[in-house]
Amino acid sequence: MVSAVSGFTGGPEKNPTYQQVASERTGHVEAVKVTYDPAKISYRQLLDRYWRLTDPTDLGGQACDRGKSYQPAVFVASAAERKIAEASKAAIDSGPRKGRVATPIRNAAPFWPADAYHQDFAKRNPAYYERYRVGCGRDKILQKLWGGASSVGHSVSP
Repeated sequence: MVSAVSGFTGGPEKNPTYQQVASERTGHVEAVKVTYDPAKISYRQLLDRYWRLTDPTDLGGQACDRGKSYQPAVFVASAAERKIAEASKAAIDSGPRKGRVATPIRNAAPFWPADAYHQDFAKRNPAYYERYRVGCGRDKILQKLWGGASSVGHSVSP
């Protein structure tokens, strides 16, 4: 991965603040814009990792982060990305999750970076982030959904 920028997308307001998005009135969702080197990791590999770091069956939010601004989504920038994303989604919407994967594949919209406080939050605040993950039950939710320890954590390294 080359970079990951925390921010917001999907709503009509330009350059929204975290407070505006969290108010649930802008139509934006919290998102991460990932720039990657396809010679090192493919788009499909990024998607495969994304699915296991989220609960794609829960459109009400993620763990204790509830509301429309926390809904999972995959944003695609081209028809080729959409095809790969749809195939990836179909592949995980099988077995014990059959018919439960609800994460939408949406067309990319303008992306607005969040303020500096929200960038690399987990890396800059590891103890706080660990308490959040445990307190929200995020790891247990992901382990129940995906099984094994490979679903736990926040790194997207290949």
